[in-house]
Amino acid sequence: MPRRPSLPNGPAIDPRWIGAAALLLFLAVGLARGIYTVGTESVGVIQRFGKCVGTVGPGLRFKLPFGIDTVTIVPVKRQLKMEFGFGTPHATDIHQVAADPTHESDMVTGDLNAAHVEWVVQYEIGDPEAFLFNLRDPAPTLRALSESVMREVVGDRTVDEVLTIGRQGIETEAIARLTALVSDLKMGLRVQHVQLKSVQPPSPVQSSFDEVNRAQQEREEMINRANGEYNKVVPRASGEAQRMLSEAEGYATRRVNEAEGDVARFRALLEQYEKAPEVTRQRMYLEAMAELLPKLGGTIVLDEEAKQLLPLLNLGGRAATRKRTAP
Repeated sequence: MPRRPSLPNGPAIDPRWIGAAALLLFLAVGLARGIYTVGTESVGVIQRFGKCVGTVGPGLRFKLPFGIDTVTIVPVKRQLKMEFGFGTPHATDIHQVAADPTHESDMVTGDLNAAHVEWVVQYEIGDPEAFLFNLRDPAPTLRALSESVMREVVGDRTVDEVLTIGRQGIETEAIARLTALVSDLKMGLRVQHVQLKSVQPPSPVQSSFDEVNRAQQEREEMINRANGEYNKVVPRASGEAQRMLSEAEGYATRRVNEAEGDVARFRALLEQYEKAPEVTRQRMYLEAMAELLPKLGGTIVLDEEAKQLLPLLNLGGRAATRKRTAP
């Protein structure tokens, strides 16, 4: 019969106690390894024997130990970014900066000119399961897609559009194309922004481009100055023309009204004349004299045959009578 293990100079130990202690130690180690924490901006994707069985939210969590469950922490609420053509020093994300940033920023425009384009793509993980399992390397794939889309968009424009007025259009079209590609590939990513940081000509032609820019700025300044003078002079001339037109219309209306009044008076007078010609003629004569004589002042107009001022008053006879009766 085998002997039970015992401590030196002590009683023998029951093997059942040793097994129970080993089991408790095994469970304690498994429990310690099964406890984990998910951050506030992340979720945990659980795989059981390699198969995805679900996700868990932030907080203190437990998984089956000893390789039964594996958990991958995915930052779903963190804004991630990729930089093209340049790199932020000491970046914590290994996918943020390329190994050779200058190579991916040199592009050819639609009119076969060269341009140095630097841009940033901001994105976040929208579907953690699709991000982990649909593609082997989703982050490098997104970088390759971003570079391809930007080269295509820049290649559809002239160098003047790329370097000056077409920046916003490039950003809008690039984010639309990149979003469509990410959705078609089911990458589990959500593209938020595509922003151009710097667009410059290559170094050998930088000085020539600066001269062209200065010339364009001077031209725009002259155009704006001319537009300012135009906006100042044209409204004033338009107002003057409108005033003259209004005065002419008023004068025309007044003359028409006066002519219509004269016609109405003439017609009324004609009716009276047709009814009583002599009376009307005499009345017209008297009215004309009443209007004319006050304007003559001290001037008196006599007929050649008239011997006195008024035919009704015999001024000469009265004067002779006065002479005869005078003492």
